[in-house]
Amino acid sequence: MSYAAWLAGLSIVFLLLERVRPRYDQPIFRRGITTDLFYLVFNGHFLGVGLAAITSPLITHLDAALVQFGIHGALYAGVASDLPTWMQFIVALLAIDLLQWSIHNMLHRVPWLWEFHKVHHSIETMDWIGSLRFHWLEVVVYKSLTYPVLAWFGFDGGVLLGLAVVGTAIGHFNHANLTVSIGPLKYVLNHPAMHIWHHTHPDCGPPLRNFGINLSIWDWLFGTAHLPEAPPEHLAFDGIDGFPHTVPGQLVHPMPLEGAVRARIAAPR
Repeated sequence: MSYAAWLAGLSIVFLLLERVRPRYDQPIFRRGITTDLFYLVFNGHFLGVGLAAITSPLITHLDAALVQFGIHGALYAGVASDLPTWMQFIVALLAIDLLQWSIHNMLHRVPWLWEFHKVHHSIETMDWIGSLRFHWLEVVVYKSLTYPVLAWFGFDGGVLLGLAVVGTAIGHFNHANLTVSIGPLKYVLNHPAMHIWHHTHPDCGPPLRNFGINLSIWDWLFGTAHLPEAPPEHLAFDGIDGFPHTVPGQLVHPMPLEGAVRARIAAPR
């Protein structure tokens, strides 16, 4: 089954779960839902297809250059390729999630990267579909920094597809508007009660907390976990009122084109 089919199926499941056990009484068609529907389709399918088409020839040239300089074998070591599939999956989950935790941390601490990451933190009403709201440049950053690690390990393609599906399921889950307790697993898996504090407005709680993507274990290990009993009063960041709320405005934020796009949107018709 393709990733797109998995994405559609998981989205339907979480849409229904939020109707059964919601944490907050909020409508499906809340403010920003059309923006999030765009990101669901664009980031869930078309962005990956487009990046693959662009990067495939670049990777081919990179491979040729690495062969020429005699370091191709060092990068494409395939250290995990002989492991059983189940073990590859566990290694991939831990290694990639730790790397993604580090990248996510960096997105908050490097000012120019934070400007792009603000798109994801422009979420003001949390539900499952918010997991796909992120700037296209984030994907470029994540894929660029994880590619050498993936090449070195040499994971099977089926393992990477499985990891993508599991990551989508956990991403939907930790953004979901759900009343659910996972007990001691909260120290291992990212979950709604924890991740919502990552999205809290600075007036409601400490910043730079809960960077976990799939796993919460890294936050507990590195001292960035924050899990009060009650949820934050409101989400987003300082200056959210002046942040673009339209898809075109967010896609070009914070690049030079942003001003022109905003003027075009605001122009009388």
